[in-house]
Amino acid sequence: MPTSRTGSSTVSWCGLSTRLTHSLLLGLAALTLLGWIGLLVQLGLGRRHMRQLADVPLPESGTLPRMSVIVTAFNEERSIVEALRSVLAQEYPDFEVIVVNDRSTDATGAILDRMAAGAPRLRVIHNQELLPGWLGKNHAMQRGADAASGEVLLFTDADVVLAPTAVARAVGYLLREELDHLAIAPHVTAPGPLVGMFVGTFAIFFNVYARPWKAHDPRSKAHIGIGAFNLVRAEAYRRVGGHAPIRMRPDDDMKLGKLIKLTGLRQQFLVGRDMVLVEWYPSLGEVARGLEKNSFAGVEYSVALLVVSSAAMLLFNVWPFVAVFITAGLTRLLYAGTVLLILVVCGGGIGEGGGKPWHAVGFPFAALFFLFVLWRSTLKALRNGGIEWRGTHYPLAQLKANRI
Repeated sequence: MPTSRTGSSTVSWCGLSTRLTHSLLLGLAALTLLGWIGLLVQLGLGRRHMRQLADVPLPESGTLPRMSVIVTAFNEERSIVEALRSVLAQEYPDFEVIVVNDRSTDATGAILDRMAAGAPRLRVIHNQELLPGWLGKNHAMQRGADAASGEVLLFTDADVVLAPTAVARAVGYLLREELDHLAIAPHVTAPGPLVGMFVGTFAIFFNVYARPWKAHDPRSKAHIGIGAFNLVRAEAYRRVGGHAPIRMRPDDDMKLGKLIKLTGLRQQFLVGRDMVLVEWYPSLGEVARGLEKNSFAGVEYSVALLVVSSAAMLLFNVWPFVAVFITAGLTRLLYAGTVLLILVVCGGGIGEGGGKPWHAVGFPFAALFFLFVLWRSTLKALRNGGIEWRGTHYPLAQLKANRI
């Protein structure tokens, strides 16, 4: 009986296609595992260079310069009292606290006025109008800095709680290391396991993106800035132009750090576990809304960059957890090794940050949620022609124009 050439050809092509698919999957599995091994090495070396603020010795009080703490507040009636009490209770010889109430519509202004009446160090500025061409928070920080009399400025948020010696240790370290800028990562507490999983995953992504341990290296492009604790010499702040060059940047903390690095000034990063505390959003819904304003800015308002980074996120962070169940042989073993490595990296990072290491099991779901946040922010900004923040609409064209 004659053999069908068409049937033979079809079988041959199917076999070749299957072999190519297996080869591609095997190659991708090997590349993914090698990438995570390299990442583990990078993070491990980086962590060796990251000091804890709690380990920094207290300086002699007579050596510390006058300092100004600048807090911006918008509808912070829930958290402002505890945060400000911790700031006013700092064991620091000469400091002032300037709070800029940025157009709050709740009881924040009245609470601040009551606190100021009994706290000579506390000064409240009620910001009623927004200067054109500025984001509200950035304008508020600039107003606070303009009113400050300290040689050192600390920009912090209205929900950040400081240990009594946090500021003294930080300023002492700034002086001793001859730095112009010191950023300190807060100890983030999460109200539940779902938010805790996202916090741990977000921290890994941030460390990979920012490489904060390299911020001190003048040869590296890495820079750092943390909204919860950005400590900068007043002279350096004025030298870079303050917040004016980043007036329309919702990621102002990181961009202030970039300005300082580009100017050739010295910066460094510390970990504030048990010293700088902040409770994150109470739910994943609040996380999505809270990160909405600056997620698109994180990819420089580029849809192309977002597409590429999303594909990489799915391939290297989510797909391994699927592939370990649907592949076979050596490919499955490689993906199993990758999954184990991801859990070790994420669990170790969460544990070092004071969280629960078992939250690492939520890594793939947190990665997907992170993508959801990014795409939600992007699509909403494109649909609305800008972002909504603190009750104000900011056009996308103006946001894109402020590049650093």
